[in-house]
Amino acid sequence: MPTPVVELNRAVAVAMADGPAVGLALVRALEASGGLEGYHLLAATRADLLRRLGRRAEAAAAYREALALVATDAERRFLVRRLAEVG
Repeated sequence: MPTPVVELNRAVAVAMADGPAVGLALVRALEASGGLEGYHLLAATRADLLRRLGRRAEAAAAYREALALVATDAERRFLVRRLAEVG
C-alpha cells in the first residue's frame, strides 16, 4: 500500500542507492503533497539528506523543525546531537 510513510521510507532507500540529492527530491515531493505534515521524521529525513549534501544551514533549520515536532526523549537527544554536528 503506497502510504506517505512508505513513500518516505522509499525516499531513504533511494537516497542510499542513488545519492542524497535524488532522495531529497522525493522528500520535497512528499512535503508538497502534505500527506506527512507535522511528522517529525519527514523533517528529520530532509535534515539528514541536506547534511549529507553539505548544506549545513538548511540541515540545521530542518533539524530544528524536527525537534519542534518530536515527542520522545530518545529521538530528541539524537536530533540534538545531529543539530550540533551541523552547528
